[in-house]
Amino acid sequence: MKPNVLLPSIALFFATLVTPALAQFPSMGGGAAQPKALPGTAGDQSPKGTAKITGYVIDSSQTKAVEFASIALYNKATKKAVDGTVADDKGKFTLAKLVAGEYQVLVSFVGYRNQTIENVTLTNGQTLDLGVIKLASNTKTLAEVTVTGQAALIEEKVDRLVYNADKDIAAKGGDATDVLRKVPLLTVDLDGNVSLRGSQNVRVLINNKPSTIIASSVADAMKQIPADQIKTVEVITSPSSKYDAEGSGGIINIITKKNSLQGLNLNVDSGVGNRGSMLSLNGGYRKGKAGFTIGGFGRGIYNTITKTSLEQTSRVNNISTLTRQTGDGSSNGLFGQYNLGFDYDLAKNQSITAGIRYGVRNFTSQQDLVTQLFTNGSLGSTSNRNVVAKNLSGTVDANVDYLHTFKPQQEWSISTLYSRNDLTNNFDADLLNGGNQLTSRQRNLNKNVNQEFTLQTDYQTPIRKNQLLEFGAKTILREVNSDYRYLIAGPSGNFTTENNNTLGSLTYHQNIAAAYSSYTYTTKKRYTFKGGLRYEHTFIDASTAEGGKLGIANYPVLVPSLNASKTIRGTTLKLGYNRRIQRPGLQQLNPNFNAANPQNITIGNPLLRPELTNNFELGLSKTIKKTFVNASFFGRVTNNAITQVRTPSDSIAGAIITSYENIGRQHAYGVNLFMNIAITSKINVGFFPNAFYTTLTGQVAGVDGKSTTYTNSGINFSGGSFVQATFKNGWGAQAFGFLQGQQVQLQGLQGGFGFYTVGVKKDFKNKKGSVGFAAENFLAKRFTIHTELNSPQFDQVNNVYLYNRGVRATFTYKIGKMTMDAPRKKAKSVNNDDVKSEGGEQQSGGAAPGGGRPR
Repeated sequence: MKPNVLLPSIALFFATLVTPALAQFPSMGGGAAQPKALPGTAGDQSPKGTAKITGYVIDSSQTKAVEFASIALYNKATKKAVDGTVADDKGKFTLAKLVAGEYQVLVSFVGYRNQTIENVTLTNGQTLDLGVIKLASNTKTLAEVTVTGQAALIEEKVDRLVYNADKDIAAKGGDATDVLRKVPLLTVDLDGNVSLRGSQNVRVLINNKPSTIIASSVADAMKQIPADQIKTVEVITSPSSKYDAEGSGGIINIITKKNSLQGLNLNVDSGVGNRGSMLSLNGGYRKGKAGFTIGGFGRGIYNTITKTSLEQTSRVNNISTLTRQTGDGSSNGLFGQYNLGFDYDLAKNQSITAGIRYGVRNFTSQQDLVTQLFTNGSLGSTSNRNVVAKNLSGTVDANVDYLHTFKPQQEWSISTLYSRNDLTNNFDADLLNGGNQLTSRQRNLNKNVNQEFTLQTDYQTPIRKNQLLEFGAKTILREVNSDYRYLIAGPSGNFTTENNNTLGSLTYHQNIAAAYSSYTYTTKKRYTFKGGLRYEHTFIDASTAEGGKLGIANYPVLVPSLNASKTIRGTTLKLGYNRRIQRPGLQQLNPNFNAANPQNITIGNPLLRPELTNNFELGLSKTIKKTFVNASFFGRVTNNAITQVRTPSDSIAGAIITSYENIGRQHAYGVNLFMNIAITSKINVGFFPNAFYTTLTGQVAGVDGKSTTYTNSGINFSGGSFVQATFKNGWGAQAFGFLQGQQVQLQGLQGGFGFYTVGVKKDFKNKKGSVGFAAENFLAKRFTIHTELNSPQFDQVNNVYLYNRGVRATFTYKIGKMTMDAPRKKAKSVNNDDVKSEGGEQQSGGAAPGGGRPR
C-alpha cells in the first residue's frame, strides 16, 4: 500500500466515523453506573448525595483481582445496610451518590473471609479511595465449594469458557499447542491445526490482538508462544457484534501473563526434551504511572520423524493409473518471539499502551519418496524423489492504544495496529531413477508479503444500572503479494524457467469498513439479553501477472447477534444466535502450483467467494454437590462453504490435484459436554466428550468439465479427560488424554488420532520457582492417521505414521522484589478476528510446504 494513498484514506475514514461518536459523548459528571445493588440493601432507593467511595478487591495470597466481590455499606449508628454493589471483573468497585455521614464497609465473596472497614467518614462532594482491599481465603469454605475452590483449571463465564493454563502442570516447557489440546470444545490435530466444534474457521487472538503470523498459519504461530506464558484461553462460541464478523466457528483468545506489580521482575522458564527444547525470559519494570515489559522466547524442534504410505487410483480417459508410494521423512525447526511493551497513565482516567512484537520461524522438512506407477495393471515406472521444503517467516506487530474512562463502564478507546509477515515457502527436489541416479532437479520458489493496517474506535456507556450501550467503527487495509516460480534443471543443476503458467504473481488488496452497535439489558428477575448488529463492507482488488485483473466483486454483509441467559434454581441457561462470514485465506487463493509431491499437487483458487454461516446454541450448566456439569447443543448452517476438493490430473499420470471451491452447503448439529468432579479438596477429575452430525453437499468439476454432485454425512466423535492433584510441600501432578475419531469430508473420511501426557511439578518453598517432568505418548511407538477418499474418478488410501513419543524436564524461576499496586485498566487493543484458516485436512503423502493467507 502506498503511503500517499493510504494515509489520506485512513484520515478520511476515521474522521467520518469517529466525529459523530465524539459529538454524542455524555458529560463527565454524574455517579458511577454499577450492577444492581445487593439484595437487602437500599439499592435504587438509597439516599442520593454527592459523596463517593471507590476501591479494589484482590486475593491476598495471589495478588489478583477478586471478580464480582460484594460490597455493602452500613450506617455506623443504626447498623442497617444503606447501599451496596459488586466489583467488576478487574476487582474495582464504586459506591456513588452517597449522603455525608459515618459508615462501615463490608467486603465479602464466597471462599474468602469477610473484611470490614470501620470508621468511614464522608463529607459532601468527597471521593474516598479505600485503595486495595485484600481478602484472605477461608479454608473451611473452600473445602466445601466445588467450582470456585476446586475447578480452577476450567471456568464458565457468561459468554465464554475459560481454561486457566497457569494451573496446567504438564504443559510447562511446551508451547501453545500443548495448552490448546486440553481446552474443552477445541480439537488440535497432530499437525497443530485448531478446530472448534469441528470447524477450523476460528479466529485466534493473542491478548485480543490479531497478527499476520496467525494469518499465515495458526499451527506455526502456536509454536511461537511458550505454554509457561499463557494465563488463560478463552473460547467464545457466540461472539457479540463487537467482534469482527469473520470466524464462523467462533473465537479463541489467548491471554498471556501480565504484571501489575511495582518494581523490577524477571521470569526464567526453560525446558529440555528428546524432541524439543525451549528458553523464555520475561521481565518488567513498573514505577508510578509507567510500566515497561520485555520478553524473549526460543524453541527448537528436532527428532520429528514421519513416514507415509499412499495408494491411489485415477481414472482419466478410460485409462486407470495406480500409484503406490512410500515416504520417509523428518523435520526440524527454530521458533522465536520477542516483545517490548510500554504503558503510561496520562491521567487518573486516561492511559496509553504501545508495543512491538517480532516473531521468527525457520522450519525445514525432508522426505524421500519412492513411487511406482501402474497403467491398466502393468508396472510402468519406478522413481525416487528427495524433497527438502523450507517454511521461513518473520513477523512484526506494532500497536498504539488509548483509553479514556469517564466513569465505571463508560469509556472511549482508539486502537491502531500495523502488522507485516514475510513468508517464504520453497522446495527443492532431486529426481532419481530406479538405480538411484540423478536425472533432473525441480525447484519451487514462493515468496509472500502480507501487510495490514487497522484503525478502530469503541465507545460504551451504561444506561441506568441494568443497561449497557456499545458502538464503534473499524477499518482494515490489507495487501498480500505472492510471487512464485517453478524451475527445472538437468543433472548439472542449471535451473531454467518452465513455461507452463507456473511463473507468476498474485496481488490481492482487501479493505474492510465496519460499524457495530450492541445493547445489553438485565431485568429485575435477572434475565440478561444482549443483542447487536454489525455491518461490514469488503472491497476487493486482485490481479495476477499472467491473467490480469480478477473479476471479484465487492460485497457487504449485515451480521446480527443475540444472546440471552437466566439462572433458575442453580441452573444457568444460555441461548445464542449469530451470523458469521468467512473470507478465503491466502492458501485458498494462492495460485502457486505446489508439486513437492507430484502425485499430490496443491493449487489455490483466487476466485473464491466468502462463505456465510448461521450459528445456534443452547447451553445449560449446573453444580450438583461436588460436580459441575455443562452441556451445549449447537447447530451450524453454512452456505457457499469453502472446501478442499480433489480431482485427477489430465496431464500428470496418476496425480491428484487438491484445490478449493465454494461447494454449496454444510450442516452440523451436535453436543459438547463438560463435567468436573472434585473428588477431594486436592483432586479434580474432568471429562469432555463431543459429538456432532455433519452433512456436506456440493458440485465438483471433473477432468471432462462435467460437474458431479457429492453428498457425504456422518457422526464425528472426540473427547478427553484429565486428572489434577495437589499434594503437600508444593508437589502437584496431572494427567491428560484426548481421542479424535474419523472426520467426515466431502469426498471421504479423514483418520482420527490420540494423544496423552502426564506431568509432575515441585514448587520451591519460597514459591519463586519450580521444577517439573512431563512425558507424552510414551506407551506406543507411533500413531497412525488413516484417510480414505473417493469419487467416480479416483480412490485414495493414505497412511501417515507419526513418531511423537516424548519426555521433557522444566525449570522456572522468578527474580525480583515487587509490591502490589491497584490494577490499572489499560488501553484496549485492536481485535481482528477474521479470515479463514489454512490448515486442517490431512495432506496426502507429501512434504508440501504451507502458504500464508491475508488478514
